[in-house]
Amino acid sequence: MMNNVVWKIKTFPELSTKELYQILKIRQEVFIVEQTCYYLDADGYDDKALHIWAEREGEVLAYCRLFNPGIKYPEASIGRVLTNQKFRKMKLGKILLKIALTAIETRFRTKSVRISAQDYLLKFYSEFGFLDTGLKYLEDDIPHTEMVRTI
Repeated sequence: MMNNVVWKIKTFPELSTKELYQILKIRQEVFIVEQTCYYLDADGYDDKALHIWAEREGEVLAYCRLFNPGIKYPEASIGRVLTNQKFRKMKLGKILLKIALTAIETRFRTKSVRISAQDYLLKFYSEFGFLDTGLKYLEDDIPHTEMVRTI
């Protein structure tokens, strides 16, 4: 099942046009179409992010973007975390998060990470040491909780 899956980490300038298109496409499929949530995905932050994704035969299977401390929060942050609906049984989300946290530690030289988690994923993120800050809010009509990891 994991055959031919390639993990990539690139800054915005390193992305090819095709890679950027595939990333934007899967983000729209998951966050706008699947979750029926109408918002501007191209939010002006992609050029400041480190992009991580799993790909097979040009198709994005899982994706997230990372930010240095001071861009989204005082801490480093992870956002736009997704797994392509067709590949959710492969447990790519756990691999993705491990790679993301390692990249933050090695590239950003910090272990402090803050995220805005959709509430149905609180248990998932807590498995990686994220703690509920108690800050709960609706973002695009979806319940979210701010979580922080300092270990």
